[in-house]
This record gives sequence, C-alpha cells and structure tokens, in this order.
Amino acid sequence: MKKLIRIGTRESQLAVWQAVHVQKLLAQHGFESELVHIKSEGDIDLQTPLYEMGVQGIFTRSLDIALLSDKIDIAVHSMKDVPTQLPKGIVQAAVLERASYKDLLVYKGNINFLNDFNSSAIIATSSIRRKAQWLNRYPNHTLENLRGNVNTRLKKVEESNWNGAIFAAAGLERIDLRPEHSVELDWMLPAPAQGAITVVCKEGDDYAFDACQHLNNEPTAICTKIERDFLRALLGGCSTPISALAEIKNNELIFKGNILSIDGKDKLAIEKRVSIKDTDGLGDKAAYELLNNGGQKIAEGIRNGGK
Repeated sequence: MKKLIRIGTRESQLAVWQAVHVQKLLAQHGFESELVHIKSEGDIDLQTPLYEMGVQGIFTRSLDIALLSDKIDIAVHSMKDVPTQLPKGIVQAAVLERASYKDLLVYKGNINFLNDFNSSAIIATSSIRRKAQWLNRYPNHTLENLRGNVNTRLKKVEESNWNGAIFAAAGLERIDLRPEHSVELDWMLPAPAQGAITVVCKEGDDYAFDACQHLNNEPTAICTKIERDFLRALLGGCSTPISALAEIKNNELIFKGNILSIDGKDKLAIEKRVSIKDTDGLGDKAAYELLNNGGQKIAEGIRNGGK
C-alpha cells in the first residue's frame, strides 16, 4: 500500500531546493510526498563560528530528532554536513548523483592577488578547512568569519570591505545564485562528500528506504563513502581542516586527501589510484598511511585546538 512520505528539510533556500529535488525524483518513481520544515540550530545561531559550536551535525540534529520522533519519514541533507557516524536508529537510504564538488571564490574588484602568494587580502569563510588551505597558499591574507545561509553570505560580501568569500559551487549553482564575479578554486580540495545530497530514514522503515533506493547513485555512493571513511579515520568531525576527493575514471578510482594544521602552516597530502574492484577500505588505508607519515602530529594539534 502506498503511503505519503513526509520529507524533513531545513528552511534555507538551498535546503528546500534539495528537498524539492528529492520530492520530484520520488514522484518520477510513483511515490507521493510532502515537505515538513524543521528549524536547525545551525540556522538559528548565525554568530558563532561552526567549529566553536562544539557539535557534530549542527545542521542535521534537529532533523534527526524529528525523524526519530516520527514527525517525518525521511530527511534530506547536504552530505558534507552529516556526521560520519549516523545517530543510532537512522540509516542512509540514498546518495544522489553528485553535482560540482568545487569551492569557488566570489570576489570584489580585481583578483590579481590570487596570482601573488605574498599578496595581502581579506577573505571570508566560516569553514576551518577552507581557512587552513587558504592560509597555506596565501600566508599573508586575513581570514574573516562568515556565517548564514547562501543569500545572507552573498549580501555580507557585497556590504563588506572583504576582497572575497569562499562558497561551495554546488550550493550557489543549485539555486541559480552563482555571481559572474566568481572563480573556481581548482587547487582547493573539497570537504568529504561536498556536492552530494544524502537521504536518511529511520531504521526498520522499509517503505521509505525502498522508495529512496530508486534515487541512489552508486558511483557517488562509493566515492563519498571513501571520502567520509578517510575523515572518520583521521578525526571524525566535519569542522576539521581535512579534505578528500574520490573520482571514478575509466574503471579506476583516484583518491586525493589532505590534512592541515589549523593555521595552515603544516600540510600533508596523499593520492591513491586503484582499480574500481579494489576500493574496499581505501579511505581507512589512506588515512592510516597519512597518520603514520606525520599526520598524527597534525591531528593531535587539531584536537588540542591548534595549540
């Protein structure tokens, strides 16, 4: 018997776009659904930097609670916001085909400073990962904190004295807000699972799980699992200067990962190429190799708050 699937979503424009996208995909497979809007702590507190809030899953916890208390049947998340360890009683039901994984700089004025590693500029981002990679490349730049939904952040850039701010390309492109004055940062490795959307449901809810399985994109699911395994094996949290990207090309999986100190001064990177048949455990293996080759010291420094 067909049931109405209640889709939980945060209230931001991007979150709603993602939920509507899942709703349309479910409809293509004959499933009816409705949206249920849930406020998240990450949307309410727009002052505290994410990494100071001390909570994994700051954008997902409210939806998790709604799921476990039977207010919704499925929740839709930007996968990079989801803790590597899902709450007890919640399971991954689908990973949608990935959009762009890239970070981009929305800039003001000219961007000559990008070609001079000794230049001075003010760049805004709330991401500890982006800050570390930026300072590693541009040690003389000043990094400012930038919070809020996509629309709020774009407005702050316009009204500020900043030279630019860093955004996820997928977020801006999905809601047609990517400005002309933006440039992709091809040198910057993304957050694990950046650009991917995941759908979760309650364990034991076979109807919701089976419905969402129609939306699952296997290549994206494989790549994001490896990236998130790498993150979990290194430190586990999403507010860490850890980046990872797995891509499948010609039956080969190419993995790149790195870990940086919070101030960007120390950096260790790793790259692996394996047959698509040999991807099991790759994220863990890459993480342990990195830890054994000097990454342990950087990881301990991050755990101690960069001291």
